[in-house]
Amino acid sequence: MGNIESMSQDVIAIARAGGPEVLTMARRDRPQPASGQVLIRVHSAGINRHDCGQRSRGPNTHESDIPGLEVSGHIESVGGDVRGIEVGSPVCALVDGGGYAQYAIADAANVFPVPAHLSLREAASVPEAAFTSWYNFFSVGAMQPDETALIHGGTSGVGVFAIQLLRALGHAVYTTCGSDEKVAFARSLGANDAFNYRTDDFAKRMAEAGIGVDVVLDMSGGRYIDQNLAVLAYGGRIVHLSQGPGGPLPVPLRAVMQKEARITGSLMRPLAPARKRKVAEALKEHVWPLLGEAIRPVISEVYPLAEAHSAHRRLEQGENIGKLLLAVESIAQ
Repeated sequence: MGNIESMSQDVIAIARAGGPEVLTMARRDRPQPASGQVLIRVHSAGINRHDCGQRSRGPNTHESDIPGLEVSGHIESVGGDVRGIEVGSPVCALVDGGGYAQYAIADAANVFPVPAHLSLREAASVPEAAFTSWYNFFSVGAMQPDETALIHGGTSGVGVFAIQLLRALGHAVYTTCGSDEKVAFARSLGANDAFNYRTDDFAKRMAEAGIGVDVVLDMSGGRYIDQNLAVLAYGGRIVHLSQGPGGPLPVPLRAVMQKEARITGSLMRPLAPARKRKVAEALKEHVWPLLGEAIRPVISEVYPLAEAHSAHRRLEQGENIGKLLLAVESIAQ
């Protein structure tokens, strides 16, 4: 009986479709890594909008009912064909669900060493934002040297990371935020300018200043399609990260044609493993050396694993600046 108990773990599971209250603590078998995978003893787990969307939709047949797409911790064990990752090493990783747990499985290609200047907790806030920022700007958005970006949601986890990343790589960055406090914070991160979307007409302000942008990263569900096109430079790209309510996107076709604009979007979780591996390789080469110096994680709040529902409620209120995390290491493992 003791051995069986030692191979189980505490997790947060989605009991049914609904609000934060459907996140419940449960006991599950500890997963085991297959070939090319590692098992991570989780220290901290990141909270992301995708987790809230998954919870709202409820359990399904193709995703784990344990949410969580990024973790930090120590390598517990490795599967076959894994090279260069040692048991006990401090790491962070992008995972395909299962992050709200004491142990999580990750593809070895998506596992990263914890940068020297970051804590294990800070490292948990990096993988999803790093993958999302790099893939959408430099792959989907095809961003070129000296091009300019506009980010909607500049103080979200992705926004905070992307502002710092793009500035470190020499790009001008503009952003919209939901309060004057957030505007000031986005500017402190290096944004060339920031606009309060509740009180500012950002498109008008940018047009008056003669600012055009090459890539727009839009997490608003298409709410700003007209304004995005208005500030877009010729040949610019608009990349959507959220479908919002899920209705049709009303696009003014003439404006698209006049600027030869490209409107697209992406979903990170279902991205093919081979494509994720390519993103991971680019991150290790171009982004990891910047972490802890040019790019600093911003942690808003940390919640115990058992209070994942409170973290979801806080994220959906939209008042946080930076990442929300779950602390897992305090549970006896």
